[in-house]
Amino acid sequence: RGLHLDELDADAFRLLKRYGLSDVQIAHLTGSDELTVRTCRKLLGVRPAFKTVDTCAAEFPSTTAYHYKTYDADETEVAPKTKKRAMILGAGPNRIGQGIEFDYCCVHASYALAEAGFETIMVNCNPETVSTDYDTSDKLYFEPLTFEDVMDIVDVERPDGVVVTLGGQTPLKLANALAAAGVPIMGTSPESIDLAEDRDRFSAILDELGITYPAAGMASTFEEACVVADQIGFPLLVRPSYVLGGRGMGIVYDGAQLEKYMVEAAKISPDHPVYLDRFLEGAVEVDLDALCDGEAVYVGGVLEHIEMAGIHSGDSACCTPPFALSEAVQANLRSIARQLALRLGVVGLINIQFAIKDQVIYIIEANPRASRTVPFVSKATGVPLAKLAARVMAGERIADLGLPPDDRRLEHFSVKEAVMPFGRFPGADTVLGPEMKSTGEVMGIARNFPAAFAKTQLAISYALPAGGTVFVSVCDRDKRAIVSIARDVVRLGFRLVATGGTARALRAAGVACEEVKKIHEGTPNVRDMIAAGEVSLMINTPFGHATRADGYELRLEAVKHGVTHVTNLAGAQAMVAGMEVARASGLAVVALQDLPQWG
Repeated sequence: RGLHLDELDADAFRLLKRYGLSDVQIAHLTGSDELTVRTCRKLLGVRPAFKTVDTCAAEFPSTTAYHYKTYDADETEVAPKTKKRAMILGAGPNRIGQGIEFDYCCVHASYALAEAGFETIMVNCNPETVSTDYDTSDKLYFEPLTFEDVMDIVDVERPDGVVVTLGGQTPLKLANALAAAGVPIMGTSPESIDLAEDRDRFSAILDELGITYPAAGMASTFEEACVVADQIGFPLLVRPSYVLGGRGMGIVYDGAQLEKYMVEAAKISPDHPVYLDRFLEGAVEVDLDALCDGEAVYVGGVLEHIEMAGIHSGDSACCTPPFALSEAVQANLRSIARQLALRLGVVGLINIQFAIKDQVIYIIEANPRASRTVPFVSKATGVPLAKLAARVMAGERIADLGLPPDDRRLEHFSVKEAVMPFGRFPGADTVLGPEMKSTGEVMGIARNFPAAFAKTQLAISYALPAGGTVFVSVCDRDKRAIVSIARDVVRLGFRLVATGGTARALRAAGVACEEVKKIHEGTPNVRDMIAAGEVSLMINTPFGHATRADGYELRLEAVKHGVTHVTNLAGAQAMVAGMEVARASGLAVVALQDLPQWG
């Protein structure tokens, strides 16, 4: 017989809480729900106490307001309210495949709200962040970002507003529950957040505004997925719902890959459907970060991705201002962003991801929150978007902020490049895809795009290939496009070697190269060359994500021996252009302080 909620008295509740059971767990054990358990617990007078961490070991009075929750004490040690309070929900623990960029946004918001006269309260549970430093906010609660823990803090602090849109998806998912509990949400309302998050409602808004988006569908079984695939057509971008960092996302090219994917997706997110989108192969991807106050929209930056669509935005290198998009296309992107932000009712930041294919602009998604590109855009343009978003959420108007025109021409190019952890994970495939793999990022600034890109490569690997042998092996769809890159490599004085199929395509186009055996074709082969240190740059583009093939082995060898390698043509093109600029004119130093700063 299961335990019933009515059988729990105050002592039983207190015992369960001291053993660390959450309201959700108690609800599961008693066949109830979290809200009922919470209400019952509070009616019985079982509430946590908040104690202050004594950072001075009682030697002299401590002024740091670090608080923690406990059920082992009765008295709460929280200072009484003296002025209006703003509570900021952080990004929570960081994992590989998540950025630390949201922490930047929370910290800047805390500074801005403090300047606006608020007492600032940070809620986060990650010790390795700036948001949990003692001097970032007036108070820090080192607690998990769950409904129960946040509400317990709300009960004690009674904040005048809670910020949920600067810590990424983790706090954003709490918005509806907090609002329903009567918590005042600062900035974009939970209703507006839901408009953007709910695919059907969002699609209806795009239809209303006449904005194009890729055909899409949802499926919970392989049979349903087949029906969607018949309607939309392959290739498909497939992903489980409610996951962070693109976890479990993939691109499928046929029915066999789709069946295998649906089995794996059921393990990742068993209670939720899988989203299937028409994959716009070869499209240029663009990120746009904007600020909206409900009346006006300020476009903080337009970022052109270097890799084609299909690579997670956290792994893709990108450039602002765009290096290959026309002024007309950029104006169109800004116009769509303005329409959408106002229609959604955004108050604060919004990030929109576009794909441009055959001159048609498609919207991939819109997130009414801070994005991982906000810190980069803020540094590249000198306009601190996170601070401004906090001021807008506190009631200020964009028109009163005195911002520079958002379509002004910047005199420099800034490139963001992802730092990959492959050297620390032997056996992990280095092919980039829709699932995020990076663990950091670097920034390069220069007067032109190739030089800025070259600086990012120097920042990651400390050296650009200056000579030696370049090995090339590309899939069939890339054989025509590799020719111009190969010509540039030869012109720069590199020796060119390629596997059979690629070598034939290059020779047919008049590019001289030597042929080398694949790994399974016997020795000496390309793996022997890499192991001997004869290869200084490798360009290897696989087709799809069937990784346990010859290319997979090659990429492992490249990581093992520290060989610079690129797994997509756009990245290879940027790399070779950067190498040429670095060799021809050198790379001048540009400091952030040299750029125009606002505010």
